Amino acid sequence: MKMLTVAALICTIMALTIADAPPEAKIQNDQTAEADLVKRIFWCSYGWKKINGRCFRYVPTRLRWVDAEKTCQAMGGNLASVHTYGEYHKIQMMIIGASHVYRPVWIGGSDAQQENVWLWSNGRQFNYRNWCYGQPNNFKGKQNCLTMNSPVTARRCWNDDFCYRRKPSVCVKNRW
Repeated sequence: MKMLTVAALICTIMALTIADAPPEAKIQNDQTAEADLVKRIFWCSYGWKKINGRCFRYVPTRLRWVDAEKTCQAMGGNLASVHTYGEYHKIQMMIIGASHVYRPVWIGGSDAQQENVWLWSNGRQFNYRNWCYGQPNNFKGKQNCLTMNSPVTARRCWNDDFCYRRKPSVCVKNRW
């Protein structure tokens, strides 16, 4: 009986403590809980694949780099940025699942603004690199766009390429 009384007393104290909290604290706690819940259960819309908390999509249509970027923007994203080897591998598996081969595709890297200063079209930091040996080489001074799954070596690494070439692409967006 004493345990039941103690448990009831603790519950009453907790309820009064929460009820006595200032309204601002309640709102902030509710918003934080809601944001945490959204982070945990977010999904990607149809046709997009969740990889490392972002949504990726393989676009099989062969386009020039700039047209591939415009296509991604029309879908609410950008050409993909890649930030780890694990993420790169998962994107490769997504491409293989759709095309059944290591298809060379456009992703969002470009050094068109300044040679050898690579930027992602979505503004993320260019902190991971997976260049093939001897790349980027800016062949003929005109290779400014980034291709992944380059057939140059068995590694299926990155290569700078001519932006006018037509290739499939991979888009990324943060969610939904």
